[in-house]
Amino acid sequence: MSTTISSQREMGKKRQFGWIEQTISGIAGAIEQSVFTEEHARKNGWLQNLDPRAKLGMFFVTVLAASLSNSFFALVALYLLLLLVARVSQVPFDFFVKRVWLGIPFFAGIVIIPSIFFTSGNRLFDLVLGPIHFGPSVASLTGAVIFTARVGVSVSLAVLLVLTTSWADVLKSLQAFRVPQVFILLLSMTYRYIFLFLHTANGMFEARKSRTVGRTSGHEQRAWISGSIASLMSRSFKMSNDVYAAMSARGFKGEVRTYHTYRMTTLDWLALAGSVAAAVGIFMLGRVVR
Repeated sequence: MSTTISSQREMGKKRQFGWIEQTISGIAGAIEQSVFTEEHARKNGWLQNLDPRAKLGMFFVTVLAASLSNSFFALVALYLLLLLVARVSQVPFDFFVKRVWLGIPFFAGIVIIPSIFFTSGNRLFDLVLGPIHFGPSVASLTGAVIFTARVGVSVSLAVLLVLTTSWADVLKSLQAFRVPQVFILLLSMTYRYIFLFLHTANGMFEARKSRTVGRTSGHEQRAWISGSIASLMSRSFKMSNDVYAAMSARGFKGEVRTYHTYRMTTLDWLALAGSVAAAVGIFMLGRVVR
């Protein structure tokens, strides 16, 4: 009997702290993923050896080509080219593919679902909801597939840029494209501050878990969650002011500085020209092959 009671208590504790443990593991995973990204940027790959300004230009032209393409085959060709570039840049294949395609179909599907079913023309089948008749058509399904592929290729380009370029180099490269300094400053502060925010939230969950002995009611858990959200928001505002004050005290004037000296080489110009040619080729292929 005592064994049964103790086992039930253990099961209750596991159920009670399961969401806390999942949150902590998610926060730790986000931090580890960011550190892992910096490791990719320090590898001796093809993209890592290019000038960040050239990589940013390559990113812009290829994203533009993917956005303007209405051909599924052209988007597939561009994605295969991205996989080849990721391979020569020493980016793990499974890591690169999973980071993009585990979330893209879900979020893209939420956006595109209304246009699939609420469409005019010949439908494949009809769904009736009172006086409303709706259903998918061949054109709507084709458009949904092209939209999802376009989003996936664009996100893959962004992920490949971030994986192979340190964040400071990305921000400094934006200055070469005359991006407003305020926008760059906001990006820089957001990137630096998110790590402190994650560490603070992680510490709050760890403190909660270490100080809880028995089971708490649902009301007490909800009260702790609401109080923790308010406390975390208050601490985040104070911390943001402290971070900016510390940066200003150390001479920060809004300009991003790195230890690297930028110099466009022949290889950089060739890579940029090649990406422009590939973007034009993908765009023309999309006009010919549907």
